[in-house]
Amino acid sequence: MRYLAFEGLADKLHQILKRLKGTGKLNEKDIKDAMREVKMALLEADVSFKVVKDFIDKVTERAVGNEVLESLTPGQQVIKIVNEQMTELMGSTNSKIMFSSKPPTILMMVGLQGSGKTTTCGKLGLTLKKQGKNPILVACDVYRPAAIKQLQVVGEQAGIEVFSMGDNIDPVDISKAAAAHASKNSNDVIIIDTAGRLHIDDELMDELSDIKKNIKPTEILLVVDSMTGQDAVNIAESFNEKLGIDGVILTKLDGDTRGGAALSVKAITGKPIKFAGMGEKLNDLEPFHPDRMASRILGMGDMLSLIEKAQSAFDEKKALELEKRIRNQQFTFDDFLEQLQQMKKMGPLSSIIEMIPGMNSGKLKGMEVSDKELVKVEAIIRSMTKKERQSPDIINGNRRKRIAAGSGTSIQDVNRIMKNFEQSKKMMKQFAGMEKDMRKGKMKMPFFR
Repeated sequence: MRYLAFEGLADKLHQILKRLKGTGKLNEKDIKDAMREVKMALLEADVSFKVVKDFIDKVTERAVGNEVLESLTPGQQVIKIVNEQMTELMGSTNSKIMFSSKPPTILMMVGLQGSGKTTTCGKLGLTLKKQGKNPILVACDVYRPAAIKQLQVVGEQAGIEVFSMGDNIDPVDISKAAAAHASKNSNDVIIIDTAGRLHIDDELMDELSDIKKNIKPTEILLVVDSMTGQDAVNIAESFNEKLGIDGVILTKLDGDTRGGAALSVKAITGKPIKFAGMGEKLNDLEPFHPDRMASRILGMGDMLSLIEKAQSAFDEKKALELEKRIRNQQFTFDDFLEQLQQMKKMGPLSSIIEMIPGMNSGKLKGMEVSDKELVKVEAIIRSMTKKERQSPDIINGNRRKRIAAGSGTSIQDVNRIMKNFEQSKKMMKQFAGMEKDMRKGKMKMPFFR
């Protein structure tokens, strides 16, 4: 999924660093001027002032040293320093869930009402289920209307059991009973959905403290809505002071926010961001990798995430068959449709393109693979003759009219699909050109051995 939260910041930083990279020789004034611009971009993205100040000070201190100023490529050295410091700012490495040496592992999910906590419980459960765990969800929010029902719906969608004792039961009693139930039924992970409030208050914290005291969770994970901006950091700080948290899950990073929370929360609380919620679907929860995030914010791509997505989405046998056809310049409309169907599992094409270093997601603007769009594309391709699908070059104006009429679409729709097909062919060739580099790193592109 696409990190819309960082789009504005990424564009600004890319422009600043691009100018720096294009300068042959740098002096101290050049670096300080650039860092002043970086500082403004970070503040506009709602990053904490204290965090920005520390970040700029560290980058500047390293960047004005002889090692950089006397380097043959000083601009690239500065970019490298910015990348390293931004990675450190967000926690350096991916912080995983700590599992108990003696099951079950108990994960206590906390957060304010509206942060997406209940849905995140289901997403996390599904993520751990895919890792071979046998999780159970526990309904301890006995106050919010329909909270239990919502968790049950989410659990059913994820194929995960939900333990509930109904409303008007003490959440401590529910969590204790859930632990006993989990032991009998071989559930090795218990995910507790606790109550939230619209704001932090003593009553909420007392209840959460009681649950913590009685069930001794392996980890307490705070779910925070990244769209609340700087408030997200304040919320994280308060929960950590009053409850003691082990990690943060940021939700709605696919929303049009300014991204400051992700860059501030680790530095302010000292607690790592463990996952990022990237959409409404249950699969839209990603491990948070600070190094990959920094790389994407600075326009350097994120090939590792792309490869992981591709490996989970693509059928290897079909990928090898497609590889052979691409090598022989035989990419057809049938291949195009199959690729769209598989790409849809990976998210919008623009988000895939932005993971590739040096590629501009704007090049494929409009090529989003929604269910509705996929139906339209399929109708258009199915309206083509076998020869047209195999040899798209023969599709002239008259053929386009016939295809539009046969698919119940417009000529403009057909023209757009033709254009997208050509763009995909070019993208496949670029993937092919990157194959050698990928092999050197012992990594596979989605389409190549």
